Amino acid sequence: MDTKELLKKVRKIEIKTRRLSDHIFSGEYHSSFKGRGMTFSEVRQYQFGDDIRSIDWNVTARYNEPYIKVFEEERELTMMLMVDVSASESFGTIQQFKRDLITEISATLAFSAIQNNDKVGLLLFSDEIELFIPPKKGKTHVLRIIRELIEFHPKSKKTDITHALRYLSNVMKKKVILFILSDFMDDDYDNALKIVGKKHDVTGIRVFDKYETELPKLGMVLMQDAESEKLVCVNTNSKAVRTNYKANYLKTVDYFENSFKKSGAGTISTRIDEGYVKKLLGYFKRRN
Repeated sequence: MDTKELLKKVRKIEIKTRRLSDHIFSGEYHSSFKGRGMTFSEVRQYQFGDDIRSIDWNVTARYNEPYIKVFEEERELTMMLMVDVSASESFGTIQQFKRDLITEISATLAFSAIQNNDKVGLLLFSDEIELFIPPKKGKTHVLRIIRELIEFHPKSKKTDITHALRYLSNVMKKKVILFILSDFMDDDYDNALKIVGKKHDVTGIRVFDKYETELPKLGMVLMQDAESEKLVCVNTNSKAVRTNYKANYLKTVDYFENSFKKSGAGTISTRIDEGYVKKLLGYFKRRN
C-alpha cells in the first residue's frame, strides 16, 4: 500500500470512528471505566442542592456561613489494545475481513480514551510479539496506532494468546484497561488470563465470520488452514463433516466465554457483517 492510499484509508477510519467516539462512546466509556478515586479540589460557598455531608465545618465556623469541600475524580487511566494479527484475521466472506473490523473497533476505543484524556497503547501479537507501542496521549499517537493496524505485516501466521498475555503482564506494571481483540481460535490461555485479570480490567472482543459458525453445502472443496497452510479436501455435503465443524466452533466459543468469565473479565462477540456499535454501547452500559 503506497503512502497516499494509506493516508486516505487512515482518514476514512478516523472520520467514522471519531464521530462515534465523540457523540456516542466517550460518555459511556467515562462512566464504565472509573479513575483511581476522588481527590480534593477546592472549598466554595454552599449552594442550594449541595450535599450537606460535604460541608467543611472549620471553614464554615471561620466565615460564619456554610462552605463545602469539592472533590474531583482522579481520572487518568491507561488503555491497552492487544490485537491478534495472525493469518486467521485475514479471513472474511462478507463486506470485509476480520482484521478490518478489529481495526475499526480499536480506533473507536482509542478515540474514546483520548476524549477522556487517557493514554492508549498497542500490542500486536501472533505466536510472538509483533509490535509494542507504549501508551501515550493525543490524536497523533492514535493515528499512528491506526496506521499500524492497517498496514502492519506480521512475521508469523500462528496464534499464541498465552505468550501475549505473559508479555503484557511483564511490561505493564500498573493497572490498565485491556481490550483483547481476536477470533480467539486458540486454547490453553485460561491460566494466563486469570493472572492478567487479577491486576487489569480485561475485556475480550471476539470477531468472527458467519461461515466459521456453520459450513455451507458446496460439495467437495479444497480448503487451506490460514495459519498452518495445510491443504485438505472437504466434503461439505456430508452431514457428519458439517456437524463436527460446528461442534469445533462451539467448543472454541465456550472456551473463550468460560475462560473470561472465570477470570472476572468481560466479553463481546460480533460478527463481521453485524453492527458492533450497539454491542459495545450495551456492554459499557451494563458495566455502569
